[in-house]
Amino acid sequence: MSQQKVRVRFAPSPTGPLHIGGVRTALYNYLLAKQKGGDFILRIEDTDSQRFVPGAEEYIIESFQWLGIQFDEGVSFGGNYGPYRQSERKEIYKKYVEQLLNAGLAYYAFDTPEELEAKRTEIANFQYDASTRMQMRNSLTLPEEETEKLIANGEKYVVRIKIESNENICVNDLIRGEVVINSSVLDDKVLFKSADQLPTYHLANIVDDHLMEITHVIRGEEWLPSAPLHILLYRYFGWTDTMPQFAHLPLLLKPEGNGKLSKRDGDRLGFPVFPLKWKDPKTGEISSGYRESGYLPEAVVNFLALLGWSPGNDQEIMSMDEMIRLFNLTHCSKSGAKFDYEKGKWFNHQYLVKKDDKEIALLFMPVLQEHQINADIAYVEKVVGLVKERVTFVKELWEQASFFFVAPTQYDEKVVKKRWKDDSAAQLAELAEVLKSREPFDVHGTEDVVKAWIEAKGYHLGNIMNATRLALVGESKGPHIFDITATLGKEETIKRIHQAINKLG
Repeated sequence: MSQQKVRVRFAPSPTGPLHIGGVRTALYNYLLAKQKGGDFILRIEDTDSQRFVPGAEEYIIESFQWLGIQFDEGVSFGGNYGPYRQSERKEIYKKYVEQLLNAGLAYYAFDTPEELEAKRTEIANFQYDASTRMQMRNSLTLPEEETEKLIANGEKYVVRIKIESNENICVNDLIRGEVVINSSVLDDKVLFKSADQLPTYHLANIVDDHLMEITHVIRGEEWLPSAPLHILLYRYFGWTDTMPQFAHLPLLLKPEGNGKLSKRDGDRLGFPVFPLKWKDPKTGEISSGYRESGYLPEAVVNFLALLGWSPGNDQEIMSMDEMIRLFNLTHCSKSGAKFDYEKGKWFNHQYLVKKDDKEIALLFMPVLQEHQINADIAYVEKVVGLVKERVTFVKELWEQASFFFVAPTQYDEKVVKKRWKDDSAAQLAELAEVLKSREPFDVHGTEDVVKAWIEAKGYHLGNIMNATRLALVGESKGPHIFDITATLGKEETIKRIHQAINKLG
C-alpha cells in the first residue's frame, strides 16, 4: 500500500449547496494528493434518489473552479475508473450485493415501514441487529421458498449486512490513532434497496473506493461511527490488503455556543456558509456565498486550511504551494474548530492588500460601472493603491474612494463646524494661487512648497490641511492629502477648492 500511488476522492451528494465544511474536507484531500504526487478524484454519490436536487452537481464543480482546487479525474474531468456518478454504476454494485448474499454475509429484509415502526414502539432504542433480526421478516426467518416467492412477486425489499455481535473492530485513524468499537453497537445497515435498484452509501462507497484504488479516505468526524462497518465490508469482500487509510477530520463548530456549524449560524451572524450563492429550486430561497460576498478565493482557502490543521509554525498567510508543502494529517486537531468568521474577513483583507493594484482595479471596475463611472484603468489602479489598506472587500472601495471620481456637492456638517474656520476661505483662496504655479504637480514637491508657504505666512498647518481635505473630499477621510491632490490633478484640485469657498464662505 505504501508504494502505491496516492489516490484520494471527494464524494459529495448532489442534495443542495456545498457546505463550507465539505470544502475544507476536499481541500485537505487535495493538499495530501498534491504533496504526494497523487490523484484527486471527484465522485458524485447520488444513490439517494429521493434527495437529489437539480443543479447541485454543477454548483459543486463551479465552486471548486472558483476556489482553484483542481481535480485530476472524475465527474466532468474524465479518467480511467469511471463512470464517476454512482447512479451510472448500478450494474457494478449488483454483482457485489449478490456476492455478499451468496456468502451468507448479507440477507433480504421485507419489513414494511409500519412493521419497523411497531417494533420501535415495542422495544426501546430498537436497532435491527443480531439481537433482534430473528424477530423480523427477512430471509433468515422465512423459508427459502417464501423468500424467493416474495422477490418474484415484486415485493419491496432491502438487503442488510449481517453483523455478528461482540466483536471489537479497530479503526487505525491517521488523526485519532487507534479507535476500538464493539460490533454490538452497530446495526445491520441497509446496503441495497429494491425500490430504486440502488445501493446505499455504505456499499457503494466501499465498492467504489476499492475499484478506484483509493488509498486514503479523508472525511468528516461525523463518518467515524461508519468506519467499523466499512472495515467489515472490506473484510467480507476479502479486500483487507487494499483497505485505505482513514482520517476523520474535526467538526467545524459554531462561532458561539456549542454544536456543529449550520446555515442558521451564518444567517443569524451575517456570514456565508456556502462557497457560492445558492437559489433553492423548490422554495426560491437565496443563500449567500463567499464569492458573491466579495471574498477572494485564495483567502477562503487559506482561512479554511487553518480550521483544524496547523503547519507546525506560526505562519498564517500561505500560498497553495506552501500549504501543499507543509500539509501533514498528524498536525490536524482531534477536537472541533470554532468557525471564526471575523478571522475569515482578516484573511480577505490581508490578501486584498497583497494583491497587485491592477488586479484589484479590474475587480473594482464593475462597482464603478454600477455608479455610472467610466474611468481609465490606470487612474483606477492609482486610486486603489491609495485606499486598499482601508478595506476588507473590493466593494468597500467605493465608500473610501468615491471622491476620486465624483466631486463633493455637500459637506459633512460636523466636519464643517469643526474644521472650517473664519479665515479658511481666504487662506484656501491663497492656497489655490500657490498650487496654480506649481509644476510638476507631484506629491512631495507640492507638499514641500505648500508647507513652506504656510510657514512663511505663519498660518496653522492643521487648519489649512483640514480645510483642504474638507474641500477635496467633502468629509474628514481619505489618504495623505498630497496623494489626493496629485491623483486628482491640478485643475480638479483648484476647482474643488474654489467650489468649497463659494459654498462654505
